[in-house]
Amino acid sequence: MTTPDPVRIGIVSISDRASSGTYEDKGLPSLKEWLARALKNPIDFEARLIPDEAALISATLIELVNAGCSLVLTTGGTGPAVRDVTPEATLAVAHKEMPGFGEQMRQISLRFVPTAILSRQVAVIRDQSLIINLPGQPKSIAETLEGLKDTEGVQVVPGIFAAVPYCIDLIGGPYLETDDTVCKAFRPKSAIRR
Repeated sequence: MTTPDPVRIGIVSISDRASSGTYEDKGLPSLKEWLARALKNPIDFEARLIPDEAALISATLIELVNAGCSLVLTTGGTGPAVRDVTPEATLAVAHKEMPGFGEQMRQISLRFVPTAILSRQVAVIRDQSLIINLPGQPKSIAETLEGLKDTEGVQVVPGIFAAVPYCIDLIGGPYLETDDTVCKAFRPKSAIRR
């Protein structure tokens, strides 16, 4: 059995209040905890806690891509409020938009709250990096990444992370190996490493 490729992952929590110390950030710990459970790869995290400032968000995303992060996950700032500018800042640095990720995240969240249609998460590719905006709440982060299972543990709605490893393969990144009990990655048979 080969050792999984090491991977560098950028995680960005975007919040005026958490970045100013008004309240404790829960986004970064949630992302770290979930990724550590879901991936077999050794992970080098590049973590950032920043305010809702579009120019700073865009600059941070570019910095993380340039630092070799093949995956960058953001949390926060995706609603309709005046200060919610994460999607705009993400699209500003995009080379390609990946609309399926946002569509699926909203489908998952709609199973819980009708206000999920107010979410504006986007996913994009910049160079050899996949950047995904996730919801702000830790419970919602796990649900959108992992998907929904019934009481027997059978997948009812696929989470978005099932598609992430193959997307990263296609853009020339490291081979991500998932723990199937958390989130089974989907790849065509021809793309699976033996």
